[in-house]
Formats: sequence, C-alpha cells, structure tokens
Amino acid sequence: MAVSTPARESLIEEIKETIKTKSVELLHMQFVDIEGTLKHVTTTAEKLEDVIDGKTMFDGSSIKGFTPINQSDLYLMPDLTTFAVLPWTEEEGYSEARFLCSVKNPDGSDFSGDPRNILKKTVDRAADKGYSISVGPELEFFLFETDEKGLPTRQTQDIGGYFEPSPKDNGEKVRLEVYRTLKKMGFTIEASHHEVAEGQHEINFKYADALGSADAATTYKWVVKTVAKQFGLHATFMPKPLAGANGNGMHTNISLFDVEKQENAFYDESDSLGLSKTAYQFIAGLIDNVKDFVAVTNPLVNSYKRLVPGYEAPCYIAWSASNRSALIRIPATRGAGTRVEIRCPDPSANPYLAFAIIASAGLDGIEQDLTAPPSVDADIFSMSAVEIEERGIENLPTSLEEALNKFEEGSIGADTLGEHAFAEYLDLKRGEWDEFRTTVHDWELATYQGKF
Repeated sequence: MAVSTPARESLIEEIKETIKTKSVELLHMQFVDIEGTLKHVTTTAEKLEDVIDGKTMFDGSSIKGFTPINQSDLYLMPDLTTFAVLPWTEEEGYSEARFLCSVKNPDGSDFSGDPRNILKKTVDRAADKGYSISVGPELEFFLFETDEKGLPTRQTQDIGGYFEPSPKDNGEKVRLEVYRTLKKMGFTIEASHHEVAEGQHEINFKYADALGSADAATTYKWVVKTVAKQFGLHATFMPKPLAGANGNGMHTNISLFDVEKQENAFYDESDSLGLSKTAYQFIAGLIDNVKDFVAVTNPLVNSYKRLVPGYEAPCYIAWSASNRSALIRIPATRGAGTRVEIRCPDPSANPYLAFAIIASAGLDGIEQDLTAPPSVDADIFSMSAVEIEERGIENLPTSLEEALNKFEEGSIGADTLGEHAFAEYLDLKRGEWDEFRTTVHDWELATYQGKF
C-alpha cells in the first residue's frame, strides 16, 4: 500500500461520505483492454478498504492483449480522483459508483500491458524534460435507430445538418441528457452541437492533463452509449458508418506546459505565428512520425474509409496555422491557450495509447531538434495531384495493412507501447486485417457474381 498522505486521506474521507449520503451499494472497478474497450469488476461498498488497497484481483488472460494463462493474476489499483456516482443508477436509497484503475502485477509493480500505465510512462518522459502535457479531444458520434431486438439499424436518428437546431435535430434531447449526466460526474462541458452528417453529433468537454483527458474520453464514450440506449437508440464512434457522409473524428488538441517557467511552452509572442521553437519542433516530430503511428490513432479497417478527400478528414501530411485541410492545425488562440491540433485520429482509438503516441512523437521532435517544413496555407483538397506532388505533400497510409507495416517498421510504436503491448497490438490488428482480407463482402458479390 502507498504511504498515506493528508491529501489522500482527505479524499478517502470524501469518498466514504459520498458513499454514505448517496447510499452507494456497488463499486465498479474499471479499466480498458488494449483496444480501449472498457471493462469492469464489481464489488460492494463494504469492500472499500480492500479496493483502496489494490486488492481486487482479476484474470488477465481473459483480457485482450494482457497476459498468458500461466501468468494471469493481475490487480486493480483505483485512481481515487476518478470516483464518481453513476447518475443513471440513482434511486431512493440506492446507487452505484465507479473508479478508473491502473493494472498492477502481483508484486505491486505496474503491468506493462495496461494502456493507462503506458500513457503514464509518456507523461513521466515529458516531466523529465520539465513539461506537463495537456490534451483536449473532440469526439464525434452518430445516433442510429434500433430494431425490435434493440440492434442498430442504418437509419440515422435525425435529418439535421451542421449546427442545425430542432425540429431537424432530434438529437438535442439526447445530447442534453448526456450533458446532465457528465456534469453530475464532474465534467465541464464547453459546447454541444449537431455535426455535418445526418445523425452526427459532438459534445466537447474541457481539456485536462493527458491521463485525466484519456480517462474523460473513456468515460464520455461509455456515458454517450448508455444514455443513447435509454432513448432506444444506438450511439456509435465507428469512424465511417455511412458511405457518402462525413465520418467521426477525434481531433486532438495538445500542448506542453513549462513547469519551471510556469508558461505554455508552445507560445512565443515574438514569432510571426506566435509559436515557440518548442512548438515547431513538436510539429516536426508529429509530421516525421505520423505514418508510423496512425495504426494506433486510426486502428480499424474502417478508419481508412474516413481518411479520404472530400469529407473534411485530413489525409495529407501538412501543417498550417489555420488551414483545416491540413493534418495539423494551430488554432487561433495564443498565450496560455496555444496548442497543436492533430486531426487524423478517430474515436475508435484507445485514448490512452493515442495520446501517448502523439505526445511521444512530438517529444521526439524536441529531443532531435527537428525542423518543421513550411506550412501549407492553401486548400489542399482543391489542389491537383500534380500540385500536391510538386509541393512534396505526402499521403497518410490508405489502409490498415499499410499502416501496420509502417507501425512495425518504425520505432515510435515499440518505444512508446513497450515490447509486450507493441507485440500484442500488432498481432491483434494483423489478425483483424487478415479476417477482413479473406471475407467475401456484399460489394464483391453485387459486382462480380452475376458478371463472371
């Protein structure tokens, strides 16, 4: 057990008081597997002391990407700051709560395959250089009708467009309930709106430190799906659920804070764009490594059907201070709000691994003193193929197979994820690609069966 501190003891007392006043009976110990899928083990509030001491054991061999059966015992150590009562469970005299947890080995050391621990390592790497990492993700989702069995259909829940209100945006009531639920769980919501495609929505929550932001993204996806189900709908963060429509992105805003100087490390008022040398190096690191890490930020076969021209999704490797057709954009805010926005990630990504590898790539740029290429301020989507080639603008990988090849050949994946998680992730995604490659799809039957 960790040495007690006054702050920790105070937090424990607050948790005990909340459990008492809210009549909490069940505690859900939550963590994610290598894909970012939320898992939990449930215990009772009477076991709180054991929970806090990290005595909750589970079978790691049953979790995707974790341990072999002969080394299966793992333990959950709760992050006490993530304690939250679940609003949808509250009734008179009863409620449930959760903790997000890190995974430990039987000897108390961090389990190297836990995505939360992997992100912690990158946070520590930045701290060694005097930086803290802030991340603000923007996760889009679709709402679909369900059939009589509760399974998702391909019928969107509304016919609204970008920023449209009701009556076209029937999703307003769902977003309102998501907002209320998240607020009760400690979130600060900054914006909520209908997105470009029919049935597509976005709710933005306040940025946080990298670990807190990954915790928030994980919780957010769970809450959105849970609330949607209460309305008889299915929420999906699938990157491209509908052909011919915009897909779901997870634009990721990231910045470094110089702890010693107590200032945003990306801001320099003397620069023409208001960016520091550190910011340019960070941008260069992203550009230099992005082909090698999109297998993590865009992890599905379906991810690469979003990364095509014509639907606002970035597929060209370039940066700009304003241009939304570029992969990397610098939002207009300067001073303390200066940040880099990378636009390729999608919300099917494991947020812990995605934020870790994005930050790691940027830190590489700083460590190697890389130089960012000239910015591309023209609309890349309107350029001809010849002009794109003349400017030296490269494409992101166009398939999961290509992305996995780059991921395996490069160094950023193994360096960030570590030997165990890197091998497990690669094996999992290779299997996913092979299953897709060997499946006969409806398009093939419709195109070829009658013709040949």
